Amino acid sequence: MNATKRISSTWKLVISIAICEAVGIVSALVSNTNTDNYQWFETLIKPTWNPPSYLFGPVWSILYLLMGISFWLVWKANIPNTIKIRAASIFVLQLIFNFCWSLLFFKYHSPFYALMDITLMIVTITITMFTFSSINRKAVYLLIPYILWVSFAALLNFNIWILN
Repeated sequence: MNATKRISSTWKLVISIAICEAVGIVSALVSNTNTDNYQWFETLIKPTWNPPSYLFGPVWSILYLLMGISFWLVWKANIPNTIKIRAASIFVLQLIFNFCWSLLFFKYHSPFYALMDITLMIVTITITMFTFSSINRKAVYLLIPYILWVSFAALLNFNIWILN
């Protein structure tokens, strides 16, 4: 029996959510978003429709939760492992772009490179959604708030880059 079949559905859910939440937590810690780099962000000229800073943490926590549940629905699906591996690979790729955005924007103070990254994130989230759609429609629906927020964040990132 392979390791995937030995992991219970509950553990798959816990692992899926933990991985997604860890991406956000570690990215924030590595980017030092609570220290000098955050102060740098406060000095930037932002569009009038920029959300208040306190909103980002809770929104991202919820999005990472939804992403984890979405991935879990795919992981536990009764489909060939080759399909799961392909879906997991593209999901992990978008998580890597997600992780890198905070580093590029906050740690390296580069709205331009962060904009390039978030554009690739949108592309890989879209591919993830198409890939997941053939496995579990609910998994796709759970990613809709994520793609909407990241698209909004890309527009915000673009405007910050232009204004600064």
